[in-house]
Amino acid sequence: MFYGAKPNTFIRARKLRTEMTKTESLLWNKLQKNQLLGFRFKPQHPIQCFIADFYCHKARLVVEIDGKIHLKQMEYDKARTEVIERYGLKVIRFTNEEIEEEIEKVIGTIKEFLTAVM
Repeated sequence: MFYGAKPNTFIRARKLRTEMTKTESLLWNKLQKNQLLGFRFKPQHPIQCFIADFYCHKARLVVEIDGKIHLKQMEYDKARTEVIERYGLKVIRFTNEEIEEEIEKVIGTIKEFLTAVM
């Protein structure tokens, strides 16, 4: 479930859970407590040397939120996604703007994926 994550990655993840961004908190409010079709999501979940914004083990799904910084690190994000997908996981990405302005559309996209794996 943690795909080779090291102890220091768990420490960083724990810290990030207490310091969620505004958009992470907005999405977490919709994902927590098995609200989406009964699927359990975890915030700031270690996967190898990375920390996924949100992870659903049952659906093998990683949900990432990309802020403006991601415009400058597109190659890094692409490589990161490739590593995560090698574990048989699917990565879905949303921008901060999508979360803030179209949260129901974002939830709909996630629900579509979850429905397909049911």
